[in-house]
Amino acid sequence: MSTTKPLPSTDRAGAAQLRAALLAADFTADGLLELLGAPAYAALARSETVPAVRATRGEGALETLVRLFLLQDALPGDRVAQALPLEQALAQGWLTEDGDQVRATVDVRPYGGPDGQDWFIVSDLGCAVGGAGGIGSKDEGVVLGVGGASTTLAGITVRRPVDSALDLGTGSGIQALHAAQHATRVTATDLNPRALRITALTLALSDAPEADLCEGSLFEPVGDDTYDLIVSNPPFVISPGARLTYRDGGMGGDDLCRTLVSQAGERLNEGGYAQFLANWQHVEGEDWTERLRSWVPRGCDAWIVQREVQDVTQYAELWLRDAGDHRSDPAEYAARYDAWLDEFEARKTKAVGFGWITLRKSGAAEPSVVVEEWPHPVEQPLGEAVEAHFARLDHLRAHDDAALLAGHFVLAEGVVQEQVGLPGAEDPEHVVLRQHRGMRRATKVDTIGAGFAGVCDGSMSAGRILDAIAQLVGEDPVLLRDRTPAQIRLLVEQGFLLPA
Repeated sequence: MSTTKPLPSTDRAGAAQLRAALLAADFTADGLLELLGAPAYAALARSETVPAVRATRGEGALETLVRLFLLQDALPGDRVAQALPLEQALAQGWLTEDGDQVRATVDVRPYGGPDGQDWFIVSDLGCAVGGAGGIGSKDEGVVLGVGGASTTLAGITVRRPVDSALDLGTGSGIQALHAAQHATRVTATDLNPRALRITALTLALSDAPEADLCEGSLFEPVGDDTYDLIVSNPPFVISPGARLTYRDGGMGGDDLCRTLVSQAGERLNEGGYAQFLANWQHVEGEDWTERLRSWVPRGCDAWIVQREVQDVTQYAELWLRDAGDHRSDPAEYAARYDAWLDEFEARKTKAVGFGWITLRKSGAAEPSVVVEEWPHPVEQPLGEAVEAHFARLDHLRAHDDAALLAGHFVLAEGVVQEQVGLPGAEDPEHVVLRQHRGMRRATKVDTIGAGFAGVCDGSMSAGRILDAIAQLVGEDPVLLRDRTPAQIRLLVEQGFLLPA
């Protein structure tokens, strides 16, 4: 049963007063970093509060606000009154009194927007990543703050101006907040009515436009409406049952993610994007890439990137710790662990993948579906790289081999060549092209491919470059033209070469 406490009023005038006080005290992402220092700031993100406590032993307004909202201490009312309008904050429900002591009713966390905006993310007490209590609440109705998954999704989202955006499963409202910067109309949905209220608080305290808030599951709350952008960090955890609303989808296995992805196509306007984080099962005797390909709706291109794979024991332990079950009775913990493994065994699941799924409504007769594994570091934000990926696919789809050879290409910025071989060898065993931007890919090429890429500056057609290389290495230019387009296509698809 939910035991969550009352939330502040969503009155925007009250939120504006509180926001002004927070900014006046420099209660911002930059202000916190300067006050706490990098080590204490990083420790707070790991739910370790001692360094932050030591850094806030002063009596200034910023120290007071950190103690109040981030460390969730009880403080004397007269001290709090020096940092913010106490009576208004009490009346609006941001604070509560206990004798002469004052406490925060919600976690309020500074968050730096992509263009330097000072935003504030509201969440339940102890449920922000880095909150004073850490994540570990067993209350099914709690609303979490911003974690790594939230920032990952925000970073990969395509940020072009659009008329309409949908944040499905909004939680604390971080995706809606980002979308409000480039969408004329934002709709945010959640099965949990408390999440919708907290989203309204996040938007108000961040001085962002209001969103249309709709309660319900998946696409049910929005009827037949369609959108230019759909984003979702859904409750994707594959678990036995739906104990915690913020993470457990309530469907068997990975059915919630499959349903969300497969239904998104009909909710997208032409050219629109749908971007999700998801978990998926690796099932015995089944190719995981084919499982994901089957999710892609008709008429949509897709780019699916698996970022991580965990065996079922690692996965169960991760989410048992997330709920704080490891701190419960050992017999109860063992029983819950056993239930997770029973669920996986029944579904023949040997591992669970995590990653990103991007759909683009293209209407193409032969959609492009790229499913790949890339666990290596990338450069965030990736929104522009995602949009560029689909633009390159459009180019390749529109150009057969003859048109490709007639085209002009340039080497992408930040690409370097590495030669691998034994020391002193006359020729390298292989050549690697490596990106230092975007996805930071590396790909093997032969000496022809490396030479071709190095010459591409947009001035000569691909065919003329190959003819020159053929003459240089003594190969038949016709044969070289026949066998090279496949390598060019791969280099363009992966972003090493760009159409000029």
